[in-house]
Amino acid sequence: MSIKHDVVNHPKHYTSHPSGIECIQVTEHMSFNLGNAIKYIWRADLKADAIEDLKKAKWYIERELKKRGSA
Repeated sequence: MSIKHDVVNHPKHYTSHPSGIECIQVTEHMSFNLGNAIKYIWRADLKADAIEDLKKAKWYIERELKKRGSA
């Protein structure tokens, strides 16, 4: 019997990391900006457009730098 993939709670690009864990298990311990940057880096190679996800990660990192007064 095949199990239907849960596209809401556990989409494939969340659950297919080689580590076997979901990114949220790491990022929920971080600030919003840093957690989102890690999320986009984490799944960049698991989705169709890695460059887009890396640019999103950069955006969140730059936002965090500005928040901390370092940019």
